[in-house]
Amino acid sequence: MTVGMRPAILGDLSLICRLRVQRTAWLTARGSDQWTVAGRGRPIEIFAGAVGRSLDAGETWIAEVDGEPAGTITVNHRSDPGLWSASELAESVIVHFMIVDLRFAGRRIGHHMLTHAAELAGREHRHWVRLDAWTTNTELHDYYRRAGFALARIAGPGAVGPSRALFERRTDDWPIAQVVIPALRTRFG
Repeated sequence: MTVGMRPAILGDLSLICRLRVQRTAWLTARGSDQWTVAGRGRPIEIFAGAVGRSLDAGETWIAEVDGEPAGTITVNHRSDPGLWSASELAESVIVHFMIVDLRFAGRRIGHHMLTHAAELAGREHRHWVRLDAWTTNTELHDYYRRAGFALARIAGPGAVGPSRALFERRTDDWPIAQVVIPALRTRFG
């Protein structure tokens, strides 16, 4: 199995929305309110607008398995208000909207996408990969812990929205061949 990452294009917006709807239904069936309107998640139209802006900015990527779309991730330097401080944002990339197609679950697609985020951080000489996770989805928290992330904190009352569990992993914590070498090539080559 070969996993590759490519920049997403505007034509991928319907795919990304389909992945979000698919995963929301899966989460709901498991008893989670993640991404549901009832759980204070963004309606799909608002989600599509946010992803569209990220597509325009070149911040969204598609993971492919043997050329077939298997997941998506957005990586930038922004977060919702009240989550990360300005200094935390300045030294990190922020992961958003990471979704794996259920057909590819269990194949470490998420691992590949998070490693890609670390590579992007390394190229920009940023020391952290950070993300916010749905506060009540403890299975998701466990996933990020298994992926090497640590819970930094649960954001306080100044944060808005239901994703207030803040996780982080140092960029230099990924294997050197995957993160540091591309960063050195960018800097010196």
